[in-house]
Parts: sequence; C-alpha cells; structure tokens
Amino acid sequence: MNSIKENYPLRHHNTFGVDVKTRFFSSPNSIEEIVALLENNKECFPFMIIGEGSNILFTKDFNGLIVKPAIKGIEVIKNNQEHCLVKVGAGEIWDEFVEWAVGNNLGGVENLSLIPGSVGSSPIQNIGAYGAEVCDVIEKVNYLDLESYDMKSASASECNFEYRSSIFKTHLRNRTVITSVVFRLSHFHKINTSYGNLNEEVGKTGVNDIRAVRYAVIKIRNSKLPDPKITGNAGSFFKNPVVGTEVADRIKESYASMPSYTLTGDMVKLPAGWLIEQCGWKGRKMGNAGVHERQALVLVNLSNATGMEIKELAVKISESVFEKFGITLEPEVNII
Repeated sequence: MNSIKENYPLRHHNTFGVDVKTRFFSSPNSIEEIVALLENNKECFPFMIIGEGSNILFTKDFNGLIVKPAIKGIEVIKNNQEHCLVKVGAGEIWDEFVEWAVGNNLGGVENLSLIPGSVGSSPIQNIGAYGAEVCDVIEKVNYLDLESYDMKSASASECNFEYRSSIFKTHLRNRTVITSVVFRLSHFHKINTSYGNLNEEVGKTGVNDIRAVRYAVIKIRNSKLPDPKITGNAGSFFKNPVVGTEVADRIKESYASMPSYTLTGDMVKLPAGWLIEQCGWKGRKMGNAGVHERQALVLVNLSNATGMEIKELAVKISESVFEKFGITLEPEVNII
C-alpha cells in the first residue's frame, strides 16, 4: 500500500512552481490502492485528484488529501489494417505517450506534442493544439466511480466533449478518478497542418509525415512558450472566447487585422492572447508574476510568486479585456 505523506510540499507537483503544501499526499499505483486509500480516508478530510499539476494554480495550502494516481502502462488491445486501439495508464506522461505513438508510426496525436500533463488529465479538459483535440482520437475513458467504487467506462460520445471541457469537468467533476484512456490511432495518416504556421514549419523539414509534424510542433512551442522547468507557468491561462458573429464584427470595425476562427452556428473563436496583447499586457510584470514576453496568453512565475499574486494578475487582465472589448475571459487553469 502506498504511504500517506503529511505536510507534503507541492512545489514540484504544479508547473507554476508555487510553494504550497498539502496536509496529506499519496500516489497510489493501482486501482485497488486508490479504492483503499479513499475508502479509508474520504470522510476525514477533503481530497483532490491531480495529474502533473500542469493546469492548476494553488492560491494557498490545501487542507486535505491530494491523490496523484501513478497507474502506468501502454498496451495495444486491438489492431487491424486501419486502426490500433491503445490503452494507456492515467499516470503516463502525455508527451511520452505521443512520442511512443509517433515512434510506432501511429497517427492522431502528433499535433498534441509537448503539451504538459498526464494521460489521465487529457480528456478532462479535452486538450488541444494546432487544429487538433484529444477527443478526435479517444475511443473510451475508463474511470473509478467515487460513489460506488465501481469501474466504469465512457465512450467518446458519452464524454460530452466540448472546447476545453468534458463530462469529467462538468457533471462528473470530483466524482471520478480516471484510471486509463483508450485511444484509436491510425495506420493511415491524415496530416493536419492547416493551423497557424504549422504548414510552413513542416515544409522546412522536406517531408510530410507525422514525425515531421511532431518535430514542427515541438519547435514552434519551444519558440513561443516558456519551459515550466525553468519558468513556472501552466501554458495558456485563459480559454479563447467564443462569441457571436455580431460581436466579432463589432471588434473588427476598429481592429480589421484581428485574427478569428469561424465555427458552426454563427459563432466565432477569438484568440485570447491577441485580446490581452491589445490591452498592453504582453511582457508586463506585477510583483513576482508576469505575462510572457512572447505569448500574452501565458502567465508566468517570475520569482517565487504566490498563487494569489498570479490570480490577482489574471483578474486585472480579465478586467482590462472586458473594459476594452466587452468580452469576459474564462480561465483554462483550475484555481484552487
């Protein structure tokens, strides 16, 4: 049985690098250990499930039990001429799985290269980048029901995937522990380089395959985003707002060059980073927190910032964007 640690530091369990503690911490490596841990302790204090802490901002110490499932394993469970079903443990590092998939010539996740976090966290907020979302390749999600302690599965359609959301972030929030995810990867690759300058970067490699896409995505991300091992951050702090065409048209009357992405149903996605940059926040500092100089969507821990400092910076940014554009930014990061 995995032990429970007391007054455990979380600095290395959140990519912001915020120096907080949890009253209790445990990292069980099997479903049986998770069940035993929660059955014996859930009535005593609040608990929270985390992955790699890449989407969390702690604003204070956590007075409860933090559980970090460490269920590992990558297993091919079905293979045919077109697709390969791969079951991946929730505790696997997301980008290590992507590297495994591309290395085995299995397509579908290459555009999601270098996204921080664990495999178990990937369906919760439906991670996405460069014109792809993880829901595109998920076959089903296996999870532990925390009310009955039964193992259950949700098909992709049952997960209610939306932009940066799923049933695990809404209806089943705090009611499940994801134990593994089954992905449907492809032997016949559909290369997707339509987003941003990805096509240009892939073209520089002289080839057009999933390895080239992964290489290009990594190169672009490294050029724009800070490494959380060096500068604390959680990637994109805010979601890109989705607005009606009339709102987008109103803004374009004053900002003709504003980038936008047309969706279905007369809706338009606006880049939150652009909105923030227009408000003058790019590269600005506020105490020990700041906005990254190359990507305004990324808030950074400059030097031992507290979670409250980062939160206050986020609030100021949101207020200025609303004042200038009448748009409310929604955090992508979970603020605890």
